[in-house]
Amino acid sequence: MGKFERKFGRYAIKNLSMILIICYAIGYLIYLIYPEFLNNLTLNPYLIVHGQVWRIISWILVPPTLGFDFFTLIMLFFYFSIGRTLERTWGDYLFNVYVLSGILFTIVASFGVYIFTVLVPPVSNEYYMLGGMNLFMQYVSLMYSTYYINMSIFLAFALTFPDSMVLLMFIFPVKMKWLGYIDGAYMIYLFIVSNVYTKVAIAAALLNFIIFFAITRRRRFGSPRQRMQRAARSREFRNTVRREAPQKGVSKHKCAICGRTEITNPELQFRFCSKCNGNYEYCNEHLFNHKHVE
Repeated sequence: MGKFERKFGRYAIKNLSMILIICYAIGYLIYLIYPEFLNNLTLNPYLIVHGQVWRIISWILVPPTLGFDFFTLIMLFFYFSIGRTLERTWGDYLFNVYVLSGILFTIVASFGVYIFTVLVPPVSNEYYMLGGMNLFMQYVSLMYSTYYINMSIFLAFALTFPDSMVLLMFIFPVKMKWLGYIDGAYMIYLFIVSNVYTKVAIAAALLNFIIFFAITRRRRFGSPRQRMQRAARSREFRNTVRREAPQKGVSKHKCAICGRTEITNPELQFRFCSKCNGNYEYCNEHLFNHKHVE
């Protein structure tokens, strides 16, 4: 447990994955009853600085995908199950940090786009030409939702449980790591083909996963220096095992001091000592510095 967790862990939100699913359920209910009302909930920095401060939080209610059917229920249940599993595995604090950092990065990115737009107006954009900054930021705000944050949660689950199995289409068993590769490739594809505002939204939502991947990689594999030390110890262990392992065939020469033979150490030379009483053979490292046998 780190010092930040000891200090702030008691403030972690319990059952955060359930709260997210409830937010999505409310968003889908609004979409079914009064879909136009969702425009009052989006993450629009222009309207936030003009008094609609609730948008800093209310955009979480906007469903990840529009449209509600049976597969939407399956998707909500799936994200709840993987989120709940990560909560139990990581603990409430770490899961809170992961999800809330993705939300925070998205908010900061939206304001970054707004500030850049104020400094460099997109005069060639059709929305900006038709309605100025207000209409343009309404258009950009549609890019920000929890869809990419959910993707980052899925990637974190695939990284944490790479060998766990899921039934694709309820039939085909597939390991999570392969679904993670597909999901990551799909996100890269979206990043390449989308406009610059969607690129910012994707990068902001996945920044938490990039940080998480870097931290877990260091914990699993260590620093470059630690990896080099482990590799050196591994080579030394293999060489020791190779020297001590039973050799094929019978050796002709064996040092009476260290026990090495021409098979285990072909680079050595072996000689008999004329001063020893008996047939004692030594390698070139011990031939002149051994105690003679009388």
